Amino acid sequence: MERYLQPTAFFDYNQPQLKAWIEAQLQGVPEDSVEQIKALYLAVRDSVSYNPYVFQTEPKTFSASYALESGETYCIPKAVLLGAAARSIGVPSRLGLADVRNHLSSPRLIEWLRSDIFRMHGYIELYLNGRWVKATPAFNRQLCELMKVEPLDFDGLHDSVFQEYTESGQAHMEYINDHGVFDDVPYPFIVAGVRAAYGHLFNPPSSGSGSQRHSERPWSLHPWK
Repeated sequence: MERYLQPTAFFDYNQPQLKAWIEAQLQGVPEDSVEQIKALYLAVRDSVSYNPYVFQTEPKTFSASYALESGETYCIPKAVLLGAAARSIGVPSRLGLADVRNHLSSPRLIEWLRSDIFRMHGYIELYLNGRWVKATPAFNRQLCELMKVEPLDFDGLHDSVFQEYTESGQAHMEYINDHGVFDDVPYPFIVAGVRAAYGHLFNPPSSGSGSQRHSERPWSLHPWK
C-alpha cells in the first residue's frame, strides 16, 4: 500500500503551492478521512474547470500541481490532483484509466476527434474504510449545468462514476474498455493510446510549402475557434 501514498513527479503534493492549496481546502473540515476527501473532491471538481482541448503531450501537464496552476484541464490531471491531495493526508490513491463513449458529446467535438469514443478517460481510486472506491472529479458544476446533467457527488463510501443516463433518460456515458489502475501516471501508455486513437491531431498536414508543422500538442489547436 505504501506505493499509493508516495509523492511522485505527477502526484507532487510536496510542491509548496499545492500543499498550501490542500491546507486551505481543509480549513474547518473535521479530522476525518472521509470528510476531508469529500471536501477535496468538491474542490477539485469545481475549482478546476474541465477542458479537453488543453491536452498536451508534455509530461509536466499530467501533474497535480500543473492542474492546479492552470485552472482548467481534463479528466486525468484532475484525477491526479485529487489523488495527490488524498496521499498528502494519508489516504492511498491510484489512477484508473478507461475508454468511454459520451453520447452527449457536441457535434463539433466528435467531428474534431473523428470519434465519439474518448480514449484514456481518467478517474481516481481511493482507499477508504478498508476498500477501494472510485471518484470522478472531471466535470465541474458549471459545465454540468450547461450539459443539463447532474454533477457527480462523492460520499466517500460508494463508487462515483459517470452516469449511464441523464435525469431525462438520455444515454450519457458508456464505459467500453478498462485499462486498469496505476500507482503513478503511465505517461508513455497514455500518450501512445491517444496517438493511436487520434493520430490526425498530431502533426497535421502542412497547408503550403513554406508553412511550419504543428508541434505535438494536439489539443492546443483550439478547434472551436
